[in-house]
Amino acid sequence: MKNLNNNLKTGFLSAAAILLISLTLPSCNSSKPEETKEVAEEQNEEKFENDKEDDAKFLVNAAEINLDEIKLGQLAQDRGTQSHVKELGKMMEAEHTKAQTDLQALAAKKQITIPTTLTDDGMSANKKLMDTKASEFDKEYADMMVKGHKDAIAKFEKASTNAEDMDIRNWAESMLPTLRMHLDNAIACQKQCEKM
Repeated sequence: MKNLNNNLKTGFLSAAAILLISLTLPSCNSSKPEETKEVAEEQNEEKFENDKEDDAKFLVNAAEINLDEIKLGQLAQDRGTQSHVKELGKMMEAEHTKAQTDLQALAAKKQITIPTTLTDDGMSANKKLMDTKASEFDKEYADMMVKGHKDAIAKFEKASTNAEDMDIRNWAESMLPTLRMHLDNAIACQKQCEKM
């Protein structure tokens, strides 16, 4: 009888331990995966110092811009109600995809890690646009493109004169005419949306 009680106690304790482990394990794995932008920045900080780190930060930011514009461009093609908004989205997706391909080659050549997926900020912008009412979508998208391209141009202008690495400086400079053209198209789209 004593052995039976000991066996029952041991069995009960084993079952309790298994239950406790099974309840705590999911919480260990439920932490959010690290954002690719943060991972890239951490890896670059370990590899580079001072001005080269600034060059790496610029390429990380440029990748973030491209990934955002690609995703938002796709969304504009799906949700836009006016043809000029859909056309702007199509152009943004195509041209920022090309820019991202060029950037990936440059980053690989310079051994700089860049984000490969949409960042938290990019996901927030995408969600904000997805949650916008259909009647307000076109104007909201155009507004985002104007603001985003003004910010991008400022970053690329700075890198085109301040980047330590000549290849990075030249790439930033070569992108400026395209970004300025994107801004002009976004402003024209914004004006058309305001008339509606």
